[in-house]
Amino acid sequence: MKLMLVISYDGSYFNGFQRQNNVRNVQGELELSLSKIYNDNILVKGSGRTDRGVHAKYQVVHFETNKKIKNLKYKLNKELKDIQVKKIKYVSDNFHARHNVKEKIYLYKIDLSGKRNGKYYLNINYYLDIDKMKDISKLFLGTHDFCNFTSGFRDDYTSTIKKIKIWKFNKILYLKFYGYGFYRYMVRNLVGALVEVGKGKIDDETIQMMLDRKTEKRLPTVSPNGLYLVKIKY
Repeated sequence: MKLMLVISYDGSYFNGFQRQNNVRNVQGELELSLSKIYNDNILVKGSGRTDRGVHAKYQVVHFETNKKIKNLKYKLNKELKDIQVKKIKYVSDNFHARHNVKEKIYLYKIDLSGKRNGKYYLNINYYLDIDKMKDISKLFLGTHDFCNFTSGFRDDYTSTIKKIKIWKFNKILYLKFYGYGFYRYMVRNLVGALVEVGKGKIDDETIQMMLDRKTEKRLPTVSPNGLYLVKIKY
């Protein structure tokens, strides 16, 4: 049997999602609690990794087992700390939390007053040209080579961004990204680029050259603290 879990967590309590030795991580905590409940060695596979400090409102994992446990959601939530299980359901044997993803949605929060908790926002207390950020963000839409906006080596940096929404409310600037494959630090690098645009330090020509890989220019990577994985669609 295969079960899918929808979970949320506060990334400030973890050293990322991925299983690692000697540091607290989401995958390891889930496996430890599930293994205890099932009295068996349970391994979970996630829809993708979130880095240290990144939060999740809607992360998906799956695991396999031959046992049925009554009131699993209640027992798991009682066992876990700083992770909440929002939904559990049985899925088909060919379901895979990562391989079957159709779309991921990330949200980045910037506090323009510079006064809110830095664990959950990027604090900025200088002027940003939001209209210019909205306009230039359109360059990221569609399928591109995001090498200059990704950390680490990959054979292929091609990905597709379907939509970007940018809006301001109550002195919070929200940047929402809809797409399929978001690589390591990619959203944080895209936000970093748009912040530089808002500050007037770069223009559309620079962004286009980076997308076309006509330059090796690198822009600041913003803090993970303002980043939230908010939805995964299958």
